[in-house]
Amino acid sequence: MDRRPALGIALRQVSKAFGAQLALDHVDLEVPQGSFVAVMGANGAGKTTLLKVISGLAAPTAGSVTIAGIEMRKAGPKLRALVGVVSHETMLYADLTTEENLRFHAKLFGLRDPKEAVMRAVERLDVTHVLDRPVRALSRGTRQRVALARALLHDPAVILLDEPYTGLDEAAAASLSELLEELATPERILMLTLHDVVRALSGPRRLLVLSGGRIALDEPTTGGTDQMAETYLGLLRAEAHR
Repeated sequence: MDRRPALGIALRQVSKAFGAQLALDHVDLEVPQGSFVAVMGANGAGKTTLLKVISGLAAPTAGSVTIAGIEMRKAGPKLRALVGVVSHETMLYADLTTEENLRFHAKLFGLRDPKEAVMRAVERLDVTHVLDRPVRALSRGTRQRVALARALLHDPAVILLDEPYTGLDEAAAASLSELLEELATPERILMLTLHDVVRALSGPRRLLVLSGGRIALDEPTTGGTDQMAETYLGLLRAEAHR
C-alpha cells in the first residue's frame, strides 16, 4: 500500500524579510494536488517571493514550506525534481544556443535521454526553429518560451510561473493559455503570477491576492467575474493609498 503523502504545498506562518522590509508576513497557505492558482497583487506585494520560497530558490526567514509533506529546507534532489520554475531570470545562458541550454539542463535533471526530452519540450513550446540560435539573439517572448521548455523538461508535478505572459504577443499568449490548460491535470499543481485580472479569472480555478506580504483574498474563480475583478481592483486602490 502506497502511504506516501499526496502531492500538496503547505506554508505555515511563512515570513521573508529583506533587511527591514517584510516581503511575506506570516503567510498560511494550503495548495492541494490538482490546483491551478493565479497569484495577483500590486508590485512589491510579495508574489515573486512567494513562488521563490515555495520552489526553494529562497529560504523563508521564519515558518515552514512543505511539498508532499517534506519540508523544503530538508529537500533532496528527488523532491526538488518535482518542481519546475520559470522566473524573471530565465536560467538560460545567453551565449549558448537554445539546444545547448536545454541539453545542459536535461543532464542536470538526470534525464535518461536528454535529446528526446529536449525535442519533446521544444515541439510543445513551438521553438524548434531556434534550436541553433544563441539565446541572446532571441526576442523576449521567444526566450520566455524557451525558459518554459526548460522548466518542463523533466515533466514536473509542481509548476511555478512568474509572469509567464510577459513579452508574449497575442498569438503566443493564447498558445500559452492552451498549454497551461493542458498541464492543469488532477496530478499537478500550477501556480502563476500575473497582472491581467481577466486572464486570472478565465483559466485558473483559484485566485490569491497578496497585499503587503499577506493574503488579502483567496477565492475560487467560479464566482462572478465582474464582482471578483471589482474586488481585486478595490484591493489595489487600497494598497495604493497605504
